[in-house]
Amino acid sequence: MTPRTFRVATFDGQAIVYDPCSGATRLASRPVPAGRRELDGDEVRGWPLAHPAGLGLTMPVSVCWSPLVRCNLACPHCLDDTSLTERDAAGRASIGRLIGASGVLGVDISGGEPLLLRDVPELAGCLSAAGCAVSLTTNGWHLARRIGELTGPLDAVRVSLDAPDLCRHDALRGEGSFRRALDGIAACTRAALPVQIQTVLMATAARHAQGIVSLAEATGVSGVTFLQMLPFGAANTMAASEMLSDQAAADLIRKLDIPAGLDIRLRTRSAAEGFTVIRADGRVWRNGADARTISAAQRLTCPGDLAVQGKDGSA
Repeated sequence: MTPRTFRVATFDGQAIVYDPCSGATRLASRPVPAGRRELDGDEVRGWPLAHPAGLGLTMPVSVCWSPLVRCNLACPHCLDDTSLTERDAAGRASIGRLIGASGVLGVDISGGEPLLLRDVPELAGCLSAAGCAVSLTTNGWHLARRIGELTGPLDAVRVSLDAPDLCRHDALRGEGSFRRALDGIAACTRAALPVQIQTVLMATAARHAQGIVSLAEATGVSGVTFLQMLPFGAANTMAASEMLSDQAAADLIRKLDIPAGLDIRLRTRSAAEGFTVIRADGRVWRNGADARTISAAQRLTCPGDLAVQGKDGSA
Protein backbone atom coordinates (compact mmCIF):
# COMPACT_ATOMS: atom_id res chain seq x y z
CA MET A 1 0.00 0.00 0.00
CA THR A 2 1.31 3.46 -0.94
CA PRO A 3 -0.87 6.08 0.81
CA ARG A 4 -0.86 9.58 -0.69
CA THR A 5 -3.01 12.68 -0.37
CA PHE A 6 -5.74 13.13 -2.96
CA ARG A 7 -8.63 15.58 -3.23
CA VAL A 8 -12.07 14.05 -3.49
CA ALA A 9 -15.38 15.68 -4.39
CA THR A 10 -18.78 14.18 -5.13
CA PHE A 11 -20.88 15.28 -8.12
CA ASP A 12 -24.23 13.66 -8.93
CA GLY A 13 -23.38 10.81 -6.60
CA GLN A 14 -20.02 10.06 -8.24
CA ALA A 15 -16.78 10.53 -6.30
CA ILE A 16 -14.22 12.45 -8.39
CA VAL A 17 -10.57 12.03 -7.32
CA TYR A 18 -7.81 14.46 -8.26
CA ASP A 19 -4.22 13.23 -8.06
CA PRO A 20 -1.75 16.08 -7.34
CA CYS A 21 1.23 13.97 -8.33
CA SER A 22 0.17 13.12 -11.88
CA GLY A 23 -2.50 15.78 -12.37
CA ALA A 24 -4.99 13.10 -13.41
CA THR A 25 -8.69 13.12 -12.57
CA ARG A 26 -10.30 9.76 -11.89
CA LEU A 27 -13.73 8.32 -11.09
CA ALA A 28 -13.68 6.39 -7.82
CA SER A 29 -14.86 2.80 -8.09
CA ARG A 30 -16.11 2.81 -4.52
CA PRO A 31 -17.60 5.40 -2.15
CA VAL A 32 -14.97 7.85 -0.90
CA PRO A 33 -15.77 10.78 1.43
CA ALA A 34 -15.19 14.25 0.04
CA GLY A 35 -12.18 16.31 1.11
CA ARG A 36 -8.42 15.84 1.30
CA ARG A 37 -8.02 12.09 1.74
CA GLU A 38 -5.19 9.63 2.24
CA LEU A 39 -5.77 6.88 -0.32
CA ASP A 40 -3.79 3.97 -1.68
CA GLY A 41 -2.05 5.30 -4.76
CA ASP A 42 -2.00 1.89 -6.43
CA GLU A 43 -5.75 1.52 -5.97
CA VAL A 44 -6.48 5.01 -7.31
CA ARG A 45 -4.31 4.38 -10.37
CA GLY A 46 -6.63 1.51 -11.27
CA TRP A 47 -9.70 3.74 -11.35
CA PRO A 48 -10.92 5.06 -14.72
CA LEU A 49 -9.61 8.38 -15.98
CA ALA A 50 -12.07 11.22 -16.53
CA HIS A 51 -11.67 14.21 -18.82
CA PRO A 52 -12.79 17.19 -16.69
CA ALA A 53 -14.59 18.69 -19.70
CA GLY A 54 -16.98 15.73 -19.64
CA LEU A 55 -18.05 16.18 -16.02
CA GLY A 56 -20.30 19.19 -16.57
CA LEU A 57 -18.81 21.25 -13.73
CA THR A 58 -18.96 25.02 -13.34
CA MET A 59 -15.44 25.22 -11.90
CA PRO A 60 -12.24 23.65 -13.24
CA VAL A 61 -11.21 20.48 -11.46
CA SER A 62 -7.63 21.80 -11.30
CA VAL A 63 -5.66 24.86 -12.32
CA CYS A 64 -2.05 25.79 -12.91
CA TRP A 65 -0.93 28.88 -11.02
CA SER A 66 2.24 30.58 -12.28
CA PRO A 67 2.86 33.35 -9.73
CA LEU A 68 6.13 34.43 -11.36
CA VAL A 69 7.82 34.51 -14.76
CA ARG A 70 11.40 34.63 -13.47
CA CYS A 71 13.54 31.53 -13.90
CA ASN A 72 17.17 30.61 -13.38
CA LEU A 73 17.12 28.64 -16.65
CA ALA A 74 16.22 29.63 -20.22
CA CYS A 75 14.61 26.54 -21.74
CA PRO A 76 13.79 26.89 -25.46
CA HIS A 77 10.49 25.04 -24.98
CA CYS A 78 9.21 27.17 -22.07
CA LEU A 79 5.47 27.94 -22.21
CA ASP A 80 5.44 31.03 -20.03
CA ASP A 81 4.98 34.60 -21.24
CA THR A 82 7.96 36.36 -19.71
CA SER A 83 6.62 39.80 -20.69
CA LEU A 84 3.95 39.72 -17.98
CA THR A 85 4.27 41.80 -14.82
CA GLU A 86 4.49 39.80 -11.59
CA ARG A 87 2.32 40.61 -8.59
CA ASP A 88 4.11 41.45 -5.34
CA ALA A 89 3.94 39.23 -2.22
CA ALA A 90 0.64 40.75 -1.06
CA GLY A 91 -0.81 40.30 -4.54
CA ARG A 92 0.31 36.69 -4.66
CA ALA A 93 -1.26 36.00 -1.27
CA SER A 94 -4.52 37.56 -2.44
CA ILE A 95 -4.57 35.39 -5.58
CA GLY A 96 -3.87 32.31 -3.47
CA ARG A 97 -6.84 33.04 -1.21
CA LEU A 98 -9.13 33.53 -4.20
CA ILE A 99 -8.04 30.24 -5.77
CA GLY A 100 -8.49 28.42 -2.46
CA ALA A 101 -12.01 29.80 -2.07
CA SER A 102 -13.06 28.83 -5.61
CA GLY A 103 -13.72 25.15 -4.97
CA VAL A 104 -11.11 23.80 -7.40
CA LEU A 105 -9.78 20.44 -6.26
CA GLY A 106 -6.15 20.81 -7.30
CA VAL A 107 -3.57 23.54 -7.83
CA ASP A 108 -0.17 23.11 -9.44
CA ILE A 109 2.20 25.97 -8.59
CA SER A 110 4.48 26.54 -11.54
CA GLY A 111 6.36 29.39 -13.18
CA GLY A 112 8.89 30.48 -14.20
CA GLU A 113 10.67 28.67 -11.41
CA PRO A 114 8.46 28.78 -8.30
CA LEU A 115 11.30 27.95 -5.89
CA LEU A 116 12.75 31.39 -6.59
CA LEU A 117 9.90 32.73 -4.43
CA ARG A 118 10.61 32.89 -0.71
CA ASP A 119 6.89 32.76 0.06
CA VAL A 120 6.05 29.65 -1.96
CA PRO A 121 5.61 27.48 1.20
CA GLU A 122 3.12 30.01 2.56
CA LEU A 123 1.24 30.11 -0.74
CA ALA A 124 1.06 26.32 -0.85
CA GLY A 125 -0.01 26.20 2.80
CA CYS A 126 -2.84 28.66 2.14
CA LEU A 127 -4.13 26.48 -0.68
CA SER A 128 -3.91 23.20 1.24
CA ALA A 129 -5.62 24.79 4.25
CA ALA A 130 -8.46 25.76 1.93
CA GLY A 131 -8.86 22.10 0.97
CA CYS A 132 -6.94 21.96 -2.31
CA ALA A 133 -4.48 19.23 -3.24
CA VAL A 134 -1.28 21.15 -4.01
CA SER A 135 1.66 20.27 -6.23
CA LEU A 136 4.67 22.23 -7.40
CA THR A 137 6.38 21.94 -10.78
CA THR A 138 10.08 22.78 -10.68
CA ASN A 139 13.26 22.41 -12.70
CA GLY A 140 14.72 20.97 -9.50
CA TRP A 141 17.66 23.37 -9.19
CA HIS A 142 16.71 24.61 -5.69
CA LEU A 143 14.62 21.61 -4.61
CA ALA A 144 17.13 19.81 -2.39
CA ARG A 145 18.02 23.08 -0.64
CA ARG A 146 14.40 23.94 0.16
CA ILE A 147 12.93 20.49 0.81
CA GLY A 148 12.53 21.14 4.55
CA GLU A 149 10.10 24.00 3.84
CA LEU A 150 7.99 22.02 1.39
CA THR A 151 7.18 18.73 3.07
CA GLY A 152 4.27 20.17 5.07
CA PRO A 153 2.51 22.51 2.62
CA LEU A 154 2.90 20.38 -0.54
CA ASP A 155 1.21 17.12 -1.43
CA ALA A 156 3.45 16.34 -4.41
CA VAL A 157 6.33 17.64 -6.51
CA ARG A 158 6.76 17.37 -10.27
CA VAL A 159 10.33 17.66 -11.55
CA SER A 160 10.95 18.57 -15.19
CA LEU A 161 13.39 16.29 -17.01
CA ASP A 162 13.84 16.32 -20.77
CA ALA A 163 16.26 13.43 -21.21
CA PRO A 164 17.52 10.48 -19.16
CA ASP A 165 21.15 11.63 -19.06
CA LEU A 166 23.22 14.69 -18.27
CA CYS A 167 24.43 15.53 -21.78
CA ARG A 168 21.06 15.56 -23.51
CA HIS A 169 19.13 17.17 -20.65
CA ASP A 170 21.71 19.89 -20.01
CA ALA A 171 21.88 20.67 -23.73
CA LEU A 172 18.33 21.99 -23.41
CA ARG A 173 18.26 23.35 -19.86
CA GLY A 174 21.82 24.34 -19.09
CA GLU A 175 24.91 22.93 -17.41
CA GLY A 176 24.28 21.39 -14.01
CA SER A 177 20.51 21.18 -14.36
CA PHE A 178 20.34 17.38 -14.66
CA ARG A 179 22.34 16.76 -11.50
CA ARG A 180 20.35 19.36 -9.58
CA ALA A 181 17.09 17.75 -10.71
CA LEU A 182 18.23 14.29 -9.58
CA ASP A 183 19.42 15.70 -6.25
CA GLY A 184 15.99 17.25 -5.79
CA ILE A 185 14.22 13.99 -6.60
CA ALA A 186 16.42 12.16 -4.08
CA ALA A 187 15.62 14.79 -1.44
CA CYS A 188 11.89 14.33 -2.02
CA THR A 189 12.24 10.57 -1.73
CA ARG A 190 14.14 10.85 1.56
CA ALA A 191 11.50 13.23 2.89
CA ALA A 192 8.66 10.90 1.78
CA LEU A 193 7.24 13.70 -0.38
CA PRO A 194 5.58 12.15 -3.46
CA VAL A 195 7.51 13.08 -6.59
CA GLN A 196 6.99 12.50 -10.28
CA ILE A 197 8.96 13.28 -13.43
CA GLN A 198 7.44 15.50 -16.11
CA THR A 199 8.78 15.38 -19.65
CA VAL A 200 7.81 17.55 -22.59
CA LEU A 201 7.33 15.18 -25.50
CA MET A 202 9.15 16.67 -28.50
CA ALA A 203 9.86 14.99 -31.82
CA THR A 204 13.65 15.05 -31.44
CA ALA A 205 13.43 13.72 -27.88
CA ALA A 206 10.79 11.05 -28.47
CA ARG A 207 13.48 8.36 -28.68
CA HIS A 208 14.43 9.18 -25.08
CA ALA A 209 11.00 8.18 -23.71
CA GLN A 210 12.01 4.65 -22.71
CA GLY A 211 15.14 6.01 -21.07
CA ILE A 212 13.02 8.43 -19.02
CA VAL A 213 10.88 5.52 -17.85
CA SER A 214 13.99 3.56 -16.85
CA LEU A 215 15.34 6.60 -14.99
CA ALA A 216 12.02 6.98 -13.17
CA GLU A 217 12.22 3.38 -12.00
CA ALA A 218 15.83 3.81 -10.86
CA THR A 219 15.13 6.99 -8.90
CA GLY A 220 12.04 5.65 -7.13
CA VAL A 221 9.57 8.29 -8.31
CA SER A 222 5.89 7.42 -8.53
CA GLY A 223 5.69 7.88 -12.28
CA VAL A 224 6.16 9.99 -15.38
CA THR A 225 3.78 12.38 -17.09
CA PHE A 226 4.63 12.96 -20.74
CA LEU A 227 3.29 16.36 -21.78
CA GLN A 228 2.49 17.06 -25.40
CA MET A 229 4.38 20.16 -26.51
CA LEU A 230 2.25 23.32 -26.68
CA PRO A 231 2.99 26.25 -29.03
CA PHE A 232 3.06 28.94 -26.31
CA GLY A 233 5.78 31.28 -25.13
CA ALA A 234 9.30 30.50 -26.31
CA ALA A 235 8.12 27.06 -27.46
CA ASN A 236 6.18 28.66 -30.30
CA THR A 237 9.40 29.01 -32.30
CA MET A 238 10.01 25.24 -32.09
CA ALA A 239 6.43 24.07 -32.51
CA ALA A 240 6.40 23.49 -36.27
CA SER A 241 9.31 21.06 -36.16
CA GLU A 242 8.92 19.55 -32.68
CA MET A 243 5.21 18.94 -32.05
CA LEU A 244 4.01 15.36 -32.41
CA SER A 245 0.42 14.59 -33.26
CA ASP A 246 -1.65 13.24 -30.37
CA GLN A 247 -1.94 9.92 -32.23
CA ALA A 248 1.83 9.65 -32.72
CA ALA A 249 2.38 10.45 -29.05
CA ALA A 250 -0.18 7.86 -27.96
CA ASP A 251 1.44 5.22 -30.19
CA LEU A 252 4.84 6.03 -28.70
CA ILE A 253 3.65 5.72 -25.10
CA ARG A 254 1.76 2.52 -25.88
CA LYS A 255 4.98 0.84 -27.03
CA LEU A 256 6.93 1.63 -23.85
CA ASP A 257 8.03 -1.15 -21.53
CA ILE A 258 6.51 0.04 -18.26
CA PRO A 259 7.67 -1.51 -14.97
CA ALA A 260 4.98 -2.67 -12.56
CA GLY A 261 3.89 0.01 -10.13
CA LEU A 262 5.11 2.95 -12.22
CA ASP A 263 2.37 5.41 -13.22
CA ILE A 264 2.89 6.52 -16.84
CA ARG A 265 0.52 9.15 -18.19
CA LEU A 266 0.31 11.04 -21.49
CA ARG A 267 -1.34 14.44 -21.49
CA THR A 268 -2.42 15.00 -25.06
CA ARG A 269 -3.18 18.41 -26.51
CA SER A 270 -6.83 17.45 -26.80
CA ALA A 271 -6.84 16.66 -23.07
CA ALA A 272 -5.29 20.06 -22.35
CA GLU A 273 -8.01 21.92 -24.24
CA GLY A 274 -9.74 24.38 -21.93
CA PHE A 275 -7.16 23.98 -19.16
CA THR A 276 -7.10 26.96 -16.80
CA VAL A 277 -3.93 28.90 -15.96
CA ILE A 278 -3.58 31.82 -13.56
CA ARG A 279 -0.52 33.71 -14.70
CA ALA A 280 1.80 36.08 -12.88
CA ASP A 281 -0.27 39.12 -13.82
CA GLY A 282 -3.26 37.75 -11.89
CA ARG A 283 -5.31 37.05 -15.00
CA VAL A 284 -7.16 33.84 -15.82
CA TRP A 285 -5.99 32.26 -19.08
CA ARG A 286 -7.42 29.23 -20.87
CA ASN A 287 -6.13 26.92 -23.55
CA GLY A 288 -7.99 27.07 -26.84
CA ALA A 289 -9.01 24.25 -29.17
CA ASP A 290 -6.56 21.35 -28.96
CA ALA A 291 -4.42 23.61 -26.74
CA ARG A 292 -2.88 25.32 -29.76
CA THR A 293 -3.66 28.78 -28.43
CA ILE A 294 -4.03 30.37 -25.02
CA SER A 295 -5.94 33.55 -24.26
CA ALA A 296 -6.68 35.75 -21.25
CA ALA A 297 -10.23 35.59 -19.96
CA GLN A 298 -10.26 38.15 -17.16
CA ARG A 299 -8.48 39.38 -14.06
CA LEU A 300 -9.00 37.19 -11.01
CA THR A 301 -10.82 39.43 -8.53
CA CYS A 302 -13.23 36.95 -6.95
CA PRO A 303 -13.51 33.14 -6.83
CA GLY A 304 -16.27 33.19 -9.43
CA ASP A 305 -13.84 34.56 -12.02
CA LEU A 306 -12.47 31.01 -12.34
CA ALA A 307 -15.86 29.66 -13.46
CA VAL A 308 -15.80 27.86 -16.76
CA GLN A 309 -17.52 29.87 -19.45
CA GLY A 310 -20.51 27.95 -20.74
CA LYS A 311 -20.34 25.62 -17.71
CA ASP A 312 -18.99 22.77 -19.82
CA GLY A 313 -16.52 21.61 -17.20
CA SER A 314 -13.38 22.44 -19.16
CA ALA A 315 -10.34 22.25 -16.92
